[in-house]
Amino acid sequence: MTSLPTAPNLPAGQWALFLDIDGTLLEHAAHPDAVSVSDELRNLLGAINERLDGAVAFITGRSVEVADRLFHPLRLRVAGLYGLEHRLTPDSPVVAADAPADIAALADAIEAELDDGLVHIERKGPILAIHTRATPHLLARATQLVDQALAELPKGYRVIPGNAGVELMPLEAAKGAAVRRFMAIPPFAGRRPVFLGDDTADENGFEAINEAGGISIRVKPRGPTVAQYRLDDVTRAIGWLAANFETSPVLNRKAS
Repeated sequence: MTSLPTAPNLPAGQWALFLDIDGTLLEHAAHPDAVSVSDELRNLLGAINERLDGAVAFITGRSVEVADRLFHPLRLRVAGLYGLEHRLTPDSPVVAADAPADIAALADAIEAELDDGLVHIERKGPILAIHTRATPHLLARATQLVDQALAELPKGYRVIPGNAGVELMPLEAAKGAAVRRFMAIPPFAGRRPVFLGDDTADENGFEAINEAGGISIRVKPRGPTVAQYRLDDVTRAIGWLAANFETSPVLNRKAS
């Protein structure tokens, strides 16, 4: 495990909270659709959102639509598909990303190559995700196929390896850019940001948080990371959020 200090209790201040979903708030499942959100977690996030005057956002590789479905009826601000789509307020429309034809064709080809019934090919608009959690022995082959495809696609894509899969996405898909977009508008502007994430794709978000003088926390860290602190598992991450944001007296709310 990466040697990082455990996330500390936060001092008094005005905080903005950014949250990855899978592996951070929810345990990974063999299939992305197999996860579920408990009422306790949904209520916790709702309480934190109220306490921080709405300065809470999901920064996730899932689409905004899927994030909403998972946490329904709770609606938070969301940057989905690593920031390629977003909803800047809970009631505003989603600015969505389209699915290029070349990515759709690539998904078909890789699905045919890896069709063993256990590898899950997730089509997320301009992003292609290959999940090998149920078949870890196929991760190297999946990565090889995506690397080969990268050379044949138009410029502007990159490959992001993960703990249990690999993703192909446009260069502009970056969690750091999503964090900066939120930090430029109310209610986030002027607050100190905190970001919890668990995977390689979150590193760009950690960099943005560090540049802003915020708190970056990697859950279950493995390998190199620019995060400043760690939390060892999802249970501890949720406990840390509850201790620091739900009822903690150290948080100063803005005057109504």
